[in-house]
Amino acid sequence: MTVTLEVSDNVGTIRLDRPPMNALDVAVQDRLRELAEEAGRRDDVRAVILYGGERVFAAGADIKEMQAMDHTAMVVRSRALQDSFTAVARIPKPVVAAVTGYALGGGCELALCADFRIAAENAKLGQPEILLGLIPGAGGTQRLARLVGPARAKDLIFTGRQVKAPEALAIGLVDRVVPAAEVYERAHAWAAQLAKGPALALRAAKEAVDAGLETDIDTGLTIERNLFAGLFATEDRERGMRSFVEEGPGKAEFL
Repeated sequence: MTVTLEVSDNVGTIRLDRPPMNALDVAVQDRLRELAEEAGRRDDVRAVILYGGERVFAAGADIKEMQAMDHTAMVVRSRALQDSFTAVARIPKPVVAAVTGYALGGGCELALCADFRIAAENAKLGQPEILLGLIPGAGGTQRLARLVGPARAKDLIFTGRQVKAPEALAIGLVDRVVPAAEVYERAHAWAAQLAKGPALALRAAKEAVDAGLETDIDTGLTIERNLFAGLFATEDRERGMRSFVEEGPGKAEFL
């Protein structure tokens, strides 16, 4: 399989495995959507890692496959392409991208779907579609601008240049840079920590932030208020508050 989902200690790892560069062809895109939806449904998955292996995250789309598509074919395919990445972005659980080597084009767009990005010191990220006479088509023009701001997003998209890990960290494209050998270990530690947290509260927090970014402040506050109040109906809220009162902060254990 070109993409797999492996679960250990309530952490699901969605692993790209299409040597040599994890090119994101149609089959990989469709499989990503299937596994993202599965990870979202499974009770034994409470946090998710996106990982391409020790050498490369994903170097982009399968250009030979795309070259064979005409306008009509891409009109049909482009929605499925975006839907695959949106399925990853909408996993209702914490998601961390463990970025090694190249994360270019669709690979960068996939990393943008995560809540948190840990990159290797030798990682390179970018949106080089302009060099093919194209623009990003899997969410790059939208998610990148929301993450790093429109001017920086336009710089990367207009030029197609690759960003090394230190610059990616400086502009907020990644959240942490670590030695290459430690990328997956650090990502797993982050995911495992959150996997022990209150699943419904984490889901609500992600929904509040993501949905709020798409609307005005008043609507965002309404989303927050409704989700906040709804958590008062959960066992996790009862468990967390009871532990705080009886044992002090930070000692609650959630099921």
